[in-house]
Amino acid sequence: MNWLNKNLKNVICSTIFTLSFLLTANLFAEEEKSKNNAYNKLKVFSEILSLIESNYVDPTKNDSMIEGAISGMVKSLDPHTSYMPPSSYKEMQEETTGKFGGLGIEISIRDGVLTVVSPIEGTPAFRVGIKPGDKIIRIEDESTLDMTLPDAVSRLRGETGTPINITVFRNSFKAPKDFTIVRDIIKVRSVVNKIYEDDIGYIKIRNFSKNTSSDLDKALADLKQKGITKLILDVRNNPGGLLNQAVEVTDRFLNKDNLIVYTKGRSNEQNMRFTSHDKVAGVSYPMIILVNGGSASASEIVAGALQDLNRAIILGTTTFGKGSVQTIIPLSDGSALRLTTARYYTPSGRVIQENGIKPDILVEMKPLSKNEKKEGKVVESEEKIRLRRFLREKDLKKHLKGKSSIEGMDGDNPNKLDGDSSNKLDEATIKSLEEDLRKDNQLQQAVALLSGWEIMRKTFKKLNVNTTDPINRISLQ
Repeated sequence: MNWLNKNLKNVICSTIFTLSFLLTANLFAEEEKSKNNAYNKLKVFSEILSLIESNYVDPTKNDSMIEGAISGMVKSLDPHTSYMPPSSYKEMQEETTGKFGGLGIEISIRDGVLTVVSPIEGTPAFRVGIKPGDKIIRIEDESTLDMTLPDAVSRLRGETGTPINITVFRNSFKAPKDFTIVRDIIKVRSVVNKIYEDDIGYIKIRNFSKNTSSDLDKALADLKQKGITKLILDVRNNPGGLLNQAVEVTDRFLNKDNLIVYTKGRSNEQNMRFTSHDKVAGVSYPMIILVNGGSASASEIVAGALQDLNRAIILGTTTFGKGSVQTIIPLSDGSALRLTTARYYTPSGRVIQENGIKPDILVEMKPLSKNEKKEGKVVESEEKIRLRRFLREKDLKKHLKGKSSIEGMDGDNPNKLDGDSSNKLDEATIKSLEEDLRKDNQLQQAVALLSGWEIMRKTFKKLNVNTTDPINRISLQ
């Protein structure tokens, strides 16, 4: 019996070994077959190149044909993988410094179409009315249908002061529309800040260039000095930029040792984790982040991390969904390969790519109303609507007196800043801030929510609600 068991074990081991050997051999055979196929295709490529060189109707340039073949090869992968000739690589390096020439738009290939991710505020494209989601179907008179991203960028950029014609299709257009845009030096001030309602800080990050985190530090210091107690971070229409800057920006709002983002690729070298540190003191204001369909890449990393870690409320519309990692690999002739090597994941493991970041509070951007007749009724002018905001019962003739007025009491808040306060804003600035809120209903909602923050916090405390419960998006302490 022991002899039988021993023989049976030997047979089983022998069978397992044989199967393992056959499987390994099969894998090697498949790999070898794949290599042979690749070599055969390269042989065919060489034959075609030779035939074109000797028989094409006009003389050809081998360099441009080979570059075209490389571009076609990488185009078969995904919209963000591309070959950059030396000139395009140099332009890309200039762009990340925050100063470059062009129209002022971030573009991408989406569903095979050249699409505007977002225009940069204050640039030529922004001034003529280019919007996120616009599809550029022609540059001058050339179709963009099979145009690569680097080629499109190269055509859109040019000498300062020169005009360029692009044909744009927008969902609201009945037919494509031509825009003439004059190129200019694009100087991107990546961070701007303001104050609303005396104590609500507002910071807009336009893109993530090499100085963004240091510019953010200056903005935060300025707002702190002015006594803010709440903060709005606006990354709408922010096309992204440098990964390290997205990590640094997120770090400003977290305690140390929090996971911010991680990447997963085919090789272990592409698997990275980025966490917060204690190099700078983090800020702890109650916070709302504004996002929309033009918020992409680095913007989505910031919003996704602070949402997952219950550090901020996300308000707006779902973001662009560009969550792939591109590695720039310099090549021997001064060109470079922009290669997609991994995907981004939020701290909780959500995939940003294609999905985007969904807001906690969905607020669609309302188009500005026009002074027009509707159903036979005249709509009030914008000026009249603005003035109505300042008129109250006490401004009406023969208004009924309130108790405090009867008793000669001052109904103003005793804690209100004195008229000579250094924080008092001039009339033009106040008017500008009010105009911001009138035009921007998403910003309006964020300011309204933060204005009631203290009231909500006190109410929750009176009701003995646990405001640090992990199911809540943010602590109200």
